Amino acid sequence: MKMSDFVVTDAILPQLSATQRDAVIEELVDALVAAGAAQKNMRDELIKHILDRENKGSTGFGKGVAVPHVKHAKIKQMAAAIGVSQAGVDFNALDKEPVYSIVLLLSPEEKPDEHLQAMENIFSNLQKDQFRRFLRQATTTDDVTDLLQEVDTQQLSG
Repeated sequence: MKMSDFVVTDAILPQLSATQRDAVIEELVDALVAAGAAQKNMRDELIKHILDRENKGSTGFGKGVAVPHVKHAKIKQMAAAIGVSQAGVDFNALDKEPVYSIVLLLSPEEKPDEHLQAMENIFSNLQKDQFRRFLRQATTTDDVTDLLQEVDTQQLSG
């Protein structure tokens, strides 16, 4: 599975305007709704589920990245939004450092294997210093899509 298989280009936000965790999650869900990856009437429910998950344990796993995610019965196709914060966001990350790159993943409840594959792909890329650095420095959607194409073709080493 490639990043481009589930990252929605129209939901890539290289200049997040929100500066608080909850608002960042809302901004990314709104981007997925606007891109047609989630139904508008599901917006509030998705945000609630994602925030409930965050309140049980932060998805900010350190090194400036967070991967909020949710599996939901009404999601028909896996979709991810990517947001980059220039200022940094307090995600209550494990290392207590601000988060600059956020990958928000929505997955169909009935496809747990696909969810795990996508999460594995996201985490393996976010573990690479070079990927994290390039993502954090991205200022345009094209910067992010170029980076995703590189990792999809395994040109970026770690």
